[in-house]
Amino acid sequence: MLKRQFDYEHKYQSLKQKVTELRDASTNLDINLAAEIGEMEKRMENLRADKYRQLTPWEKILLIRQPERPTTRDYIEYLCDEWIELHGDRLFGEDRAILTGIGSFQGRPVTIIGHQKGKDTKDNIRNNFGMPHPEGYRKVERMLLQAEKFKRPVLTFIDTAGAYPGVGAEERGQAWAISRVLTTLSALKVPVVAVITGEGGSGGALALAISDRLIMFSHAVFSVASCEACASILWRSLDKAEEMAAALKITAADLLQFGIVDEIIDEPPGGAQQDPDAMADMMGASIKRYLDELLELETDQLLELRYRKLRNVGLDADF
Repeated sequence: MLKRQFDYEHKYQSLKQKVTELRDASTNLDINLAAEIGEMEKRMENLRADKYRQLTPWEKILLIRQPERPTTRDYIEYLCDEWIELHGDRLFGEDRAILTGIGSFQGRPVTIIGHQKGKDTKDNIRNNFGMPHPEGYRKVERMLLQAEKFKRPVLTFIDTAGAYPGVGAEERGQAWAISRVLTTLSALKVPVVAVITGEGGSGGALALAISDRLIMFSHAVFSVASCEACASILWRSLDKAEEMAAALKITAADLLQFGIVDEIIDEPPGGAQQDPDAMADMMGASIKRYLDELLELETDQLLELRYRKLRNVGLDADF
């Protein structure tokens, strides 16, 4: 069966702990091993950095699914001086898989929308593992129209395996709700900056990715469907998911080449979860820079450039 957990970091931390114990033991025994241990630690760090520079697409997927990885709420609370969460689609109910509200970012009012996963099993169940229902996407549409009405820029954070595929979601118009968001974002008369912080799967992720600028974390992925879904459709076997990850061209580097992504933010060895504050700082600086550029444009210019950006995706790529 396909291995489901990226455990390299756990093994590294375990080895690092043993080295620390060796350092303490050498001190207690009055044996000077400082130079040898220091060289060992340096070599370990270099090997770790090399490992994370060469992750396969499947290893990136397993890494970004780690529960320690920061969520949309974590980034919002770090980036915003003030934050007011808003709820409900005014038609059916509240969907906790979509986090929305109004925040103050760098002294500027913005509308923020993002997928919200959980920190543990209980939290994930409450948030449906970050997989939105139709009411979540209708909430998104409501917030987008509100942002346009009050001339607030929009920030979106993408981290989902996909929209919830259950029967109830289909009965309540999942495809229609997503299509409405795509249409609304395409014609929205305020700047939109999107960030793929983790997993970007299927139309559930695409619904928040139509934007004027698209930023992506270096270990994040973005694909037409999850690798497991593709493997199930084409081979009827989840064991082919790792093979599909390599074939789908889902990494940040691939998407930058295709002209889909505008900027990649490098993650530290171990992923964004190793230094969330530094990642938030870099992301905030990029968002501010793009907003400053976009807010200088007239509405007609903004819409025309967004249209060209979408139409030109993949034209210069070497497939």
